[in-house]
Amino acid sequence: MGTAHPTEYMRYIAIGDIHGCFDALSTLIENIPISDDDMIVTLGDHVDRGPCSRDVLEWLIDRESAGRLVALKGNHELMMIDAADGIDGALAGWKWSGGDATLQSYAPKKKKPSIDVIPAAHMAFIRETCRDYFETQTHFFVHANAYAHRPLSEQHETMLFWEKFHNEPEPHMSGKIMICGHTPQKNGRPRHLGHATCIDTGAYKGGWLTALNVATGEYWQANENRSFRQAQLSARGD
Repeated sequence: MGTAHPTEYMRYIAIGDIHGCFDALSTLIENIPISDDDMIVTLGDHVDRGPCSRDVLEWLIDRESAGRLVALKGNHELMMIDAADGIDGALAGWKWSGGDATLQSYAPKKKKPSIDVIPAAHMAFIRETCRDYFETQTHFFVHANAYAHRPLSEQHETMLFWEKFHNEPEPHMSGKIMICGHTPQKNGRPRHLGHATCIDTGAYKGGWLTALNVATGEYWQANENRSFRQAQLSARGD
């Protein structure tokens, strides 16, 4: 489920695929800085592959409980849910896709922790709090992509959570600008098309975690080594 938010905030700041990279996330938070008047929109894939999924989820839950965060589901959250539900083969597939690192973040002293080490509150956040999409008056936010000629409420799961950003999507029928993640940009910079911007910049594999002020195009990046930089989207591409 997704929804438009009725309240306007000082800034809407989108954060791309975190993938358990808490050092990168905390470096962003410390250096931007993010205020209580900012609404953060995280684009999904909060977990897996990076070393600190538990810390990431705890930070997200705290911020969301204060009414200052909208979290989306990504394909990795979907895999995590399927694994928790015991769907045949889902646990092995999730572990292979990075879920093993998530489990290890909850039980670092265990060699092969079971999925039961994840607290119920964290699973409830993934299942019930994380949304399929989110929109404001000017932008909409999805994990992966969206069909241009379908309302957000009619998008297929494959498109919202799995479709890559390799080809240029058409402008959406709503006239709103799409902000998405899911497809790591090899040059370490957001891919900006004017009507759509992808801000997954490969944090978990030695790249950058990107936060974008969607109104101004200013963006900030941090990595797991706690390096920090900032830049501005160009008019068309970056």
